[in-house]
Amino acid sequence: MSDSFVVNAVVREDQGKGASRRLRRLEGLIPAILYGTKSKKPVALSLKDNEIKKSLESEAFYSSILTIKFDGKEESAILKDLQRHPARGDVMHADFLRVSKNQAIHVNVPLHFINEEACVGVKMGGGAISHQMGDVEIICLPGDLPEFIEVDMIDVELETIIHLTDLKLPKGVKIAALQHGEDHDLPVCSVHKQKVSSADDEDGAAEAEAPAEGEGE
Repeated sequence: MSDSFVVNAVVREDQGKGASRRLRRLEGLIPAILYGTKSKKPVALSLKDNEIKKSLESEAFYSSILTIKFDGKEESAILKDLQRHPARGDVMHADFLRVSKNQAIHVNVPLHFINEEACVGVKMGGGAISHQMGDVEIICLPGDLPEFIEVDMIDVELETIIHLTDLKLPKGVKIAALQHGEDHDLPVCSVHKQKVSSADDEDGAAEAEAPAEGEGE
């Protein structure tokens, strides 16, 4: 289970694009929304820009059960979406989805690749590792949510592809894509021979054709 994060928020009365712009520009606040579950209505919130930026510096924040505090209440949620400014990358809006301990959630968690330098296909075979995925969508109960999924590359041989079905998952965790059938068993990473550039080929050919010292005299 990931570390605990607390998000302090204030209920936002003014809504709309104009109000959101004023929040960001004049008050240093970020508009957000908390939604989910049929028994509770969505709540418009505002967050302190500096606090949310600090939280987002931690990779674990993106795949943790968060405690959202507002109006003397506490609700459990996950960060479902972030809208950022297309040029500056500033956070423009945050979406939080309520979670219940007995209801499964869909969350994207990062993949951590370990032992890449010691990988058999790299160290012994001279290959190179190529990543096709950096994270994966999983299904689990909130209490089983992992901070990340580890991919150990130590025994991966040359010309090998690691697929979703090859990942070692924590107890209670399923991969969302695999629930749709075997044809969704996508590649995660691979180890292949490094490609030789055309320039290297030409240099090698030139060296082979060049006469050895003393020849042709």
